[in-house]
Amino acid sequence: MLKINNLSKKYDKLIVLEDILNEIADSEFICLLGPSGCGKTTLLRIVAGLGQATTGEIILNNQKITRTNTCIGMVFQEYALFPWRNILDNAIFGLEMQGIDRETARNKTRKYLRLLGLEQFEKSYPHELSGGMKQRVAILRALLVKPEVLLMDEPFGALDAQTRNQLQTELLKIWSKDKKTVLFVTHSVDEAVYLADRVIIFSKRPGRIRKTIEIKLPRPRDRTSMEVNKVRSKVLRALGAEQKTQD
Repeated sequence: MLKINNLSKKYDKLIVLEDILNEIADSEFICLLGPSGCGKTTLLRIVAGLGQATTGEIILNNQKITRTNTCIGMVFQEYALFPWRNILDNAIFGLEMQGIDRETARNKTRKYLRLLGLEQFEKSYPHELSGGMKQRVAILRALLVKPEVLLMDEPFGALDAQTRNQLQTELLKIWSKDKKTVLFVTHSVDEAVYLADRVIIFSKRPGRIRKTIEIKLPRPRDRTSMEVNKVRSKVLRALGAEQKTQD
């Protein structure tokens, strides 16, 4: 269980997040939606231990999170790969940080490279790969360390629509096997409805949770189905209502 207890974040006089309160069940897939600058990325960084809240706390399995923790992995919007390492060695970086010897880490990683269709590129370097391939490696690197919680900050935002849809589907396949708890930031309503168990809608800055929409549709979801369109319309109405309250 991941608990966010009355969390606020302020930089000098600028309030970024205010009174964020939520409980996220184990294996739940949560998408965070809201306008730019409302604090979604800030919240992820605090959960990851990469930043500190001004007030409130993050609790994971009854332990307060105050710094980076191997139980929590993060995938950034930019690929954050080391240009001097090939794809295989980029993927094993987290395992090396856990003290696993290089050869064991490589052998463990290769089966996942096959799963993601990257086995032919293990000796390639980041500049030789497409954006979609780079993001596959970034996701793989985060998953290999077996985090309990996976944080994803618009990981597919820079990709074309076809690649984005493909990676969403691949992510759900991996998630369905490992059942990580996922917090996923996005600006795409379609992406949120396709991926999430719950969509949490944030207000403009200072970011507050305005509405939570539960999605009980089975997976895999048909993006064009009537049921998905109904949920999409519900999310869009909630975003529209939030916009009106801020105008």
